[in-house]
Formats: sequence, C-alpha cells, structure tokens
Amino acid sequence: MQPEPEGGPVKATETAVETIQREMTAFARRARASAGRLHPELSLVSYTLLGHLEEVDGCRATDLAAHYALDKSTVSRQVTALERAGLVVRRQDPEDHRVHVLGLTEAGRSILAQVTDRRRAAVLERLEDWAAEDLERFAGYLVRYNTLPSSEPEE
Repeated sequence: MQPEPEGGPVKATETAVETIQREMTAFARRARASAGRLHPELSLVSYTLLGHLEEVDGCRATDLAAHYALDKSTVSRQVTALERAGLVVRRQDPEDHRVHVLGLTEAGRSILAQVTDRRRAAVLERLEDWAAEDLERFAGYLVRYNTLPSSEPEE
C-alpha cells in the first residue's frame, strides 16, 4: 500500500485524475500515430468506423455519428473517403427505401482484417510481460470507463 500523498485523499484523487488524463492523451496520440504506420490511407477514425460497420453488419451514417458521438459532417467526410477508396458501399435499406445503409466491401473487410491483426500484434508486444490478471483488470477498467456516457463530444 502506498503512502497517502501530502494533502490527503482529495489531493490523491486530483493527482490520480491528472495522471489518468495525461496517460490517456499519450495513449490516444500513440494510437493515431500507429494507425498511419499500420495502413497509411486508413486513419484511426476510418479504422474505427470500418470496425463498427463490420460489427453491426452495416448501418446508417447517422447511426455511426450517434454511436461515436461525432459530428455528422465528420462522419460524412470519413464515409465519403471510404467510399472513394472502395472500402464502403452505400445501399438502399430494403425496409425503408428512403434510407441508405453503409456496409463493407470485400476490400474493406480485407484491409480491416489486416489492420486489426497488426494492431493486435502491436498491443500484445507492449503488454507481453503483463500477468494475465493485470491484463484482465486493465481490460475491465477500460470497459468500465468507456461504458459511462460522455458529457463532451469526442474528436
């Protein structure tokens, strides 16, 4: 057990929150930088959108924006770029012909699988000396943190 920092529990909480914020920022920067190395044409946002489209087997652009708390114009630009690259296709919803549903093309599935494998290998490399219990605890904390609704829009 570590000694309590000078200033008591309130100061300890403030210090912990500052550390968490700093480390999460470093994590996000590293994720963005590695996305470019793993596939130069596929940004972290694009990779995330492709992953969600695969997970839910297609959805509307507005659903993507709502799910990731992104501005609709941001999602629109990303989707347009993914369509131009041949990774995403827009189809009419069979149940509501006024709506278009986005889905992955075979090229989109292929690139997503390649990048996912590379990202997984990079994460495994960083965590290779962690005990299984630490990995499970860390995964649980991340899920817990990301499950809470955000009060501010994401980038």
